[in-house]
Amino acid sequence: MMGSIASHPKLRGHLLGVLLGAVLPLSLAPWSWWPIGLIAVAGLVVLLKGLRPVDCFWRTFWFGLGMFGVGVSWVFVSIHDHGHASIPLALFLTSLFVILLAVLFALPFLLYGTGLNRTAGTMVLAFPSIWVLGEWTRSWLFSGFPWMYLGYSHIDTWLAGWAPITGVLGISWICALSGSAIGIAAITRKPFVLGNVALLAAVGWASGWYLQSVEWTTAAGDPLRIGIMQPALPVAAKWDSTQLAAILEQNRLMTRELLGNDLVIWPESAVPTLEERVKPFLAAMAKRALDTNTALLTGIPTRNTTTRQYHNSVMALGTASGIYHKQHLVPFGEYVPFERWLGGTMAFLNLPMSVFSPGPALQQPIRANDFSIGTAICYEIVFPDLVAATANRSNLLLTVSNDSWFGRSIGPKQHFQMARMRAAENRKPLIRATNDGITALINHHGKVVATTPPFIRSTLTGQLTPYRGQTPFGRWGSNPVLLCSLIMLLAAFWKSRANWRKPQRQEQ
Repeated sequence: MMGSIASHPKLRGHLLGVLLGAVLPLSLAPWSWWPIGLIAVAGLVVLLKGLRPVDCFWRTFWFGLGMFGVGVSWVFVSIHDHGHASIPLALFLTSLFVILLAVLFALPFLLYGTGLNRTAGTMVLAFPSIWVLGEWTRSWLFSGFPWMYLGYSHIDTWLAGWAPITGVLGISWICALSGSAIGIAAITRKPFVLGNVALLAAVGWASGWYLQSVEWTTAAGDPLRIGIMQPALPVAAKWDSTQLAAILEQNRLMTRELLGNDLVIWPESAVPTLEERVKPFLAAMAKRALDTNTALLTGIPTRNTTTRQYHNSVMALGTASGIYHKQHLVPFGEYVPFERWLGGTMAFLNLPMSVFSPGPALQQPIRANDFSIGTAICYEIVFPDLVAATANRSNLLLTVSNDSWFGRSIGPKQHFQMARMRAAENRKPLIRATNDGITALINHHGKVVATTPPFIRSTLTGQLTPYRGQTPFGRWGSNPVLLCSLIMLLAAFWKSRANWRKPQRQEQ
């Protein structure tokens, strides 16, 4: 068998691609061994050297299979454990999802095989740009799945200093450039080429170190005292209507020790029924919050009586005011695409929260204690530009979630890492309230101030200082990085064509 593989270079390259892709997730949460991401990218650069477009596609497709097969394996937990699909069906659907992501990952690299992978000059311009444009494409195509971005592995390195300027995509570009430099060093031995590529990567890292000390936003007041409830309710029990009274009583008892803080936060759908059905309970909690000068925010499903649409919402009670309706819904989790044809065919499509409609864009922030709170519900926190639009008008960021859908997999830890990057990009502190973890307070640099152990019923208290102002990323979003990537890609095409014409002139 080994002899057969050794005698087929193309097959050997594909197997190496799968292996490199499979180890790349080790650079992300929960492991955060960031050098592995650079090594994986370097290996891919070497494997793609000089390949034709179709071969580049297949090589990166196999790399993507390894990367997503490991990195988003937690999707199986949602489909099987909570969607009640059989193991074969859950494996089949998870595999289809991974294959789709691998195809989307590989398609941009068709361009790389058009001559951009032949010289160090074109490789160093094209590879990082194609990588980042691919990440961006995955953020909106088919409603978007912006997972497994290379830049997230550097939330705790010098490169995090770039977050408020370029966002996570800019950090991904520098990471892909650094990996390209390592790969080019393995391919070429020309000192001039190696020196220039290494210098470019070093400037990115050194600038990130300096930028960490730049304060883009300023404190907007004294620290706020914050309390968070982590109820740790099993998914099955949470949506069992016979358990509603017990759940509401548990919420009341857990909140009793938190009242008196400036802010008290309940997680996503902490009240697991429509707001109109529990008005007396909410009125009682609002009165207790007012009596203790507390702003209470809770996740709760709501219904618009005019449009008859259902929303996944965060509602303000007590001294707080306002309501937020989730804008970016999870396909098959909060709504069913093509429901007319698929809705009744599989049990896992009929989840308790699969009938929601998206809320309007540019909603007013929730107000509490004279401060504005920008809200993102669960999945929304992984969309950098969506959060930035809210952060610009807010002093604090809030994300509520129910990551129990992903069990004890790596999914919730990746989700938490992405939430930290949103705080770093906007230089605004972030409150994260979840059903069973990871519940945390995160400062405006993306550093964890306080957290509570996952999977246990508990409360968390601490302080965060509200901030005002706007970062360059908050103002421009991902557009500058995308524009620069396009310009560099065009420059790489021009350079590759110039290199191609030189031999022709010499022959003439």
